[in-house]
Amino acid sequence: MISDIVNAVSGVFAFLTTPVSWVIVQFHTVYGAIFGPDTGWAWGLSIVSLVVLIRICLIPLFVKQIKSTRNMQLLQPQMKAIQERYKNDKQRQSEEMMKLYKETGTNPLSSCLPILVQSPFFFALYHVLAAIAEGKTIGVINQSLLDSAQKAHIFGAPLAAKFTDSAAEVQAMGASLTDVRVVTAIMIIMMSASQFYTQRQLMTKNVDLTVKTPFMQQQKMLMYVFPLIFLFMGINFPVGVLVYWLTTNVWTMCQQMYVINRNPTPGSKAQAKMLEGLQKHVVEHGATKNKRERNIVKAIVAKGRDRNEYERKFINGLSKAGLAAQTDGTVAKGSAADELDEDGMPKGAPKRQQPKRQSKSQRQSGGSTAQGSERDDSSSEKTSLEKKDEPQDAKPQSKQSGGAKPAGGSQQRSKAKSGQRKGGPQRPKSPSKK
Repeated sequence: MISDIVNAVSGVFAFLTTPVSWVIVQFHTVYGAIFGPDTGWAWGLSIVSLVVLIRICLIPLFVKQIKSTRNMQLLQPQMKAIQERYKNDKQRQSEEMMKLYKETGTNPLSSCLPILVQSPFFFALYHVLAAIAEGKTIGVINQSLLDSAQKAHIFGAPLAAKFTDSAAEVQAMGASLTDVRVVTAIMIIMMSASQFYTQRQLMTKNVDLTVKTPFMQQQKMLMYVFPLIFLFMGINFPVGVLVYWLTTNVWTMCQQMYVINRNPTPGSKAQAKMLEGLQKHVVEHGATKNKRERNIVKAIVAKGRDRNEYERKFINGLSKAGLAAQTDGTVAKGSAADELDEDGMPKGAPKRQQPKRQSKSQRQSGGSTAQGSERDDSSSEKTSLEKKDEPQDAKPQSKQSGGAKPAGGSQQRSKAKSGQRKGGPQRPKSPSKK
C-alpha cells in the first residue's frame, strides 16, 4: 500500500528524473575513476554528493527555517493569549493570528520549506532507482550505466533492493535476502535514530525552558512521531533512497548543531553553555577578540533589565573579574567596571517601578469611589462657600420681626426631634418667649 502511494507520487515528479539522473552520472564519472565504475562506492558516493549539492542550495531556506522556528517560540505566549481571548470566535482568532504574524514578519510555513523543496528530488531519485530495479533506462542513464548500477552493491545489498523484496527478486540482482535485510534494517534504524536525535537536540538544548506553551507539546510529539514514520516507510525504500535520506538526516543534524552552538535561542541551555565559554574567553584575554563576540556582548548590554538569567550571570561574571561590558560590545578594565546589582545593572541606577497590585474589590469600586469622593469634595466646597456668603445679621433680623416664625421653622423642629435622646430622660424644653 505504502509502496503504491510512493510510486504514484514519484510519478508526479517524473519531470525531474532527467536532471537528477544527470547529476548522479556526473558524480559517478568522478568516483568511478577512483573506485571503479561498477562498485557500490562509486554509485553510493554519487547519491551522497547529490544530497550535499541539494542541501548547499537549500542553506538560505534552512536559515529562514531556524529564524521562523525561533520567532514561533517567542510568539507562543502572545498566541496563547489570543486563543484564550477569542476562544469563542474562531474567525477573529484567525485574523488576530495573521495580524501577529504580519507585524512580527513570521511565516509558520517557513519551518517546512526545506522539506517541501527537497521532496520532489527525493521522489525523483526514487523513480530513477525503481527504474534501475526493473531494468529500464531512465533520464540520461543508458543501457551501459544501467548494467553498471545493477552490479553495484552497498555492503552486499544491491542499490535498487528493498527490505520487502522477495528472495527471487533479490537473487535476480545477484545478492542474498539476508544481506539485503540486514543492511536495509541497519540503515532504517540509523535513519530513524538520526531523525530522533535531531529533534531532541532542538527541544532539549535550543528551546527557552521558561515558556510552557502548546507549541512545546507539539514539538515533543513530533520528536517521537517522525522516527516512527521513517521506521515504517523505510522498509519500502530502495537502498539508494535509504542512503539519500540517511545522508540528509546526518547533514541536518550537523547543520543544526552548528547553528545551536553559534546562535542559540535566548533562555535555552545552549545559550547558557555558549555564554559560559564566552565569559571564560573574555576574562582570560581581557577583551572581546572578534566581531561575533562583540555583537553578542552588545546585544546583552542593550537588553538592560530585560536580560534573562544566563545573561545576568554573564555580566556579573565579568564584573567579578574587574571587567565591564560596554554598549559597543567591548569590555573595559579597572575603574570602569562598576559593581552590579542582582539584575546585572550598575548599583544606583534607577529601578523600574512596579504598580501596586489592587484587590478585586478595590478595582471594582475604584471608579465609584473616585466619583463619590469628587461629589463629596464638590458638595463640601459648595457648603463652605454658602456659609461664608451668609450675612452675619441674619439672626438679629429674625428677632426684629415681632415674633414672626422664621421660614424654616418646621425643618428646625424636625431636626430637634431627630436630635432627642432615645430611651432616656429628655431635656426640659425652654419656655417660649412671648
